[in-house]
Amino acid sequence: MKKILGVIGIWVVLAVAGLAADELATVRFVVLKDHNGKPVRNCAVVMHPIAKSGKISRNGIQLKTDADGKTMYDGVPYGKLAIQVIAQGYQTTGETYEVNKPEMDITIRIKRPAEQFSIYKDEKGGDKSEDKNKPQSEEKDKKPE
Repeated sequence: MKKILGVIGIWVVLAVAGLAADELATVRFVVLKDHNGKPVRNCAVVMHPIAKSGKISRNGIQLKTDADGKTMYDGVPYGKLAIQVIAQGYQTTGETYEVNKPEMDITIRIKRPAEQFSIYKDEKGGDKSEDKNKPQSEEKDKKPE
């Protein structure tokens, strides 16, 4: 009887492991510069699973890209996955992907930072505040003699 229960126990464990294996994927990432298509090394790829309720999990997994801009993770659960890519000197980018097959390849293109908007510059790039901040001439400060 113990042998039969042991064999059944092993079958149950293998069946559960088989089901779990079907719901996990290998995801490979390639991060490229948008302006020239070259790989970005040593940038962070952060994965956050998204629950069925739509909430993003706080406990994500951070990967680093190699010299070819590549990284991968084996064991990603099926479902929605929020991906954030952070690289020094580039815009942080993020997107949601649906993991629905055993192997996925995701290519992410990151952009250079955009110029910041300033209310102090005119259309030509000159300083609007320049007239207001000019020191008054010394002639106006002199008292009549």
